[in-house]
Amino acid sequence: MVNNITQLLVQAQVAYNASDWSSLIQCLQQLTQQEDSEHPEILKNQEYLLKLAISVLENGDFQQRWEIANVFIYLGTIAIPPLIDILKDEEAEEELRTYAVRILGDFKNQNVIAPLMELLKTNESDELKQTAATALGQMGSVSITSLTELLAEEQTRLLGTQMLSYIRQKETIAPLLSVVQDSQIAVRAVAIEALSSFHDHRVPPVLLVALSDVAAPVRREAVVGLGFRPDLCEALDLVAKLQPRLYDIDQDVCCAAVAAVSRMGSEAAAQELFQVLVSPNVPIRLQLEAIRALTWVGTLSGLEYLQQALHQLQFPTVWQEIVTVLGRVNDTTLTDKAVEILLEMLSQNHPGVEIASIKSAIALSLGQLGKKQAVHVLTQMLADDDPQVRLHANAALKKLDSERK
Repeated sequence: MVNNITQLLVQAQVAYNASDWSSLIQCLQQLTQQEDSEHPEILKNQEYLLKLAISVLENGDFQQRWEIANVFIYLGTIAIPPLIDILKDEEAEEELRTYAVRILGDFKNQNVIAPLMELLKTNESDELKQTAATALGQMGSVSITSLTELLAEEQTRLLGTQMLSYIRQKETIAPLLSVVQDSQIAVRAVAIEALSSFHDHRVPPVLLVALSDVAAPVRREAVVGLGFRPDLCEALDLVAKLQPRLYDIDQDVCCAAVAAVSRMGSEAAAQELFQVLVSPNVPIRLQLEAIRALTWVGTLSGLEYLQQALHQLQFPTVWQEIVTVLGRVNDTTLTDKAVEILLEMLSQNHPGVEIASIKSAIALSLGQLGKKQAVHVLTQMLADDDPQVRLHANAALKKLDSERK
């Protein structure tokens, strides 16, 4: 072992003298990552190995700097002081300082927090500051106290909130709650999004208040967050609380509310979604979201509302989407109803059947639903005048036949 280590040390020195950074990296990786990295000969030469690693970091290209990063971690805390020196060197190139920041963050050591915080407060480079903030965020609970300090100043509050949002640990709830009414919209939005990931009794009341925030991004995050709490649907009457957001002035909020209401999985949810679908002057984007949501809600009434909409709404785009989503129903208690609706369109000569693309979609959906009662009508569609209809009918029959085997 000693001979091998000595040989690698010699090779490393030769590579260093020749500025052959790739060969030097290979030597350092072998010396620091082999099973016997605690060997006295390696420990005795740690300062020397650190000097060589620093030389690669300072002189190597982007890829070589990437490859040498793990060597510093293997060398341990001995590498922290020279990396901090690079971090503080305002004359050093930004890419070098950025790598020093990333490596320091990987240590998850209390001693790197202060210099990283200082960089956040004083450096003018947005990229370098973002890298430092990310490094702090990735350090987890060890950096929560320091990141919370960033919330005290308006110019660093958003950055601090963003970094705290990366640490999904309960210790961040209190500092995040402290900024949910901040004057900056982005701060409020980030805080609400992060808090939504916690099942903590302090969070739902904050989300309910945020539903009425003056800023659409904040309302949207509150809607999304509550949408993932169907367990609170009855206790908080969430369908009723979310209902106003179905008609929000911002379409993104409306669409988020449609998805959130669908997750409540109740008859009341299906009814509210249907009202959105058939309301006058509803943007087509919102109508299409409501159609999809009526299948996501997972109730028979949801499909019955789609059946009503086929006759109540006279928009081919709406018909096409209803036919398409019916083919995606995979709840075995609802597939028979989906097939029934599609077959009814054909038997009652729904106006959509006159449109080849919709008729083709019906054939495709019947094939996806896999019910044998569709075989007869699909066979009849093989004689349709439109080649696309015949093609999709044939494909659907083949799918049905393969599923029966």
